[in-house]
Amino acid sequence: MAPTDPIYIQLEGEDDTNRLAAFLAPLLRAGDVVLLDGPIGAGKTHFCRAVIRARLGRQEDVPSPTFTLVQTYDADVEIWHADLYRLSHPDEALELGLEDAFVSAICLVEWPERLGDHAPVGAIRLTLAPSQDGRLAEIRLGGRGVVAARLAQAFGAEIRAAARLRLLGSVGWDRADSLPLAGDASARRYERLSLAGESRILMDSPPGIGDDVGDFARIDRHLLAIGLTAPVIHAEDLAQGLLLTEDFGDGVFARLIENDPAAEGSLYQAAVDVLVRLQTSPPAPALPDLSAADWAQAAAMVLQWYSYAATGEKPDTGPFVAGLTDTMMSYADGPRVMILRDYHAENLMWLPSRQGVQRVGLLDFQLGQLGQPGYDLVSLLQDARRDVGPEVERLMIHRFLDATGRGAAAFLPAYAALGAQRALRIIGVFARLCLVAGKPGYVALIPRVWGQLQRNLARPELSALRAICATLPEPSPTTLDRIRAQCSTCQ
Repeated sequence: MAPTDPIYIQLEGEDDTNRLAAFLAPLLRAGDVVLLDGPIGAGKTHFCRAVIRARLGRQEDVPSPTFTLVQTYDADVEIWHADLYRLSHPDEALELGLEDAFVSAICLVEWPERLGDHAPVGAIRLTLAPSQDGRLAEIRLGGRGVVAARLAQAFGAEIRAAARLRLLGSVGWDRADSLPLAGDASARRYERLSLAGESRILMDSPPGIGDDVGDFARIDRHLLAIGLTAPVIHAEDLAQGLLLTEDFGDGVFARLIENDPAAEGSLYQAAVDVLVRLQTSPPAPALPDLSAADWAQAAAMVLQWYSYAATGEKPDTGPFVAGLTDTMMSYADGPRVMILRDYHAENLMWLPSRQGVQRVGLLDFQLGQLGQPGYDLVSLLQDARRDVGPEVERLMIHRFLDATGRGAAAFLPAYAALGAQRALRIIGVFARLCLVAGKPGYVALIPRVWGQLQRNLARPELSALRAICATLPEPSPTTLDRIRAQCSTCQ
């Protein structure tokens, strides 16, 4: 999809300016007018010189028309280069013959404000301004959608760099120091910015290949409204997938427990209390609500990616989806609550200076939707990345049941069904991350999730699903090595 006007491009030096000029030059045709704005020294003449040379196809001497006012060049289409700085009245521009040239030639016009009302409708407007150590180009293409699309493809990185600087500049953080942070399984990138003793987090989620930061912002504000702790958003560019947010620091639950295993119980108690607040509050509006069949279909990734990678055979997913759908409808298809989906120790931050449920900082909730009450609890207690002690799991389940008034007889089969569905899907996701995204590290996590799957399937209520899953290959070292050997081989 082509970006809408204006398009901003960060040009780090003259080579970038030359590249932009060389890109635009062959796209110009007779009757195209490029109006160039910007202060003295911004690079307007340099850009025009590069366009003319690119169109001529040779290193022609291209002097500035500051004193001559107009220079013309005989290319396949006549090119007019005008500098109107010394004009005192718009009518003087017409005396130069520009009115006719606007129709028959390619016209590059510096200081176009001197044209007054004579500026042609539909002209391309390029504004150059100093930006850090380079230039910021603002381009308005006058409705040329095809050119906009090609420009976005050719200068994607420079467009994102410009968006980043404009976002940070809007709140005075464009001169902040930056430190990249470790990412996750998505296409998002994170930076910790530091300025004057304060810090912020920049989330960079490119449109079209990552999660929508608009969803993150919407759910973020809902969580804050119901008294939970989500990062305050200081600036946003939703079109470019950029958010500048509050920095919760380094108190990740998983790291805290790793350094002090005795903290596991108290931290998980706080996390369970957050779930109780979330589920007893009204959900955010317009959340997705998947059917039992949708949840079952999502888990078919275990066949499409894991089984396929392990055996080389593409199994029929129909019986699997039908069986899991029946299980979900029987045990985990009741009234919905709001769930965050990726609710685990890597996405929870401990903020001891705050009070109550606000001591838990929430991250990575943009996939929030309607779901079953046990889903986030399963995500927390059957963590794909770390082992949660069985006694902690038991105590947290009962803490949740006591706080919500749910009965164990109905909840525990639902918890197991949700745990099985989630484990099956995650095993497929981890295999896909290796085969498609080139991330073999996730393969090492599969045995833990497999163990969680088997514990869930051991519930007598899940006997039919257990029989269906019996054909899945176990994640033996040989099987895992076979999957790793296919890293990055699928598109």
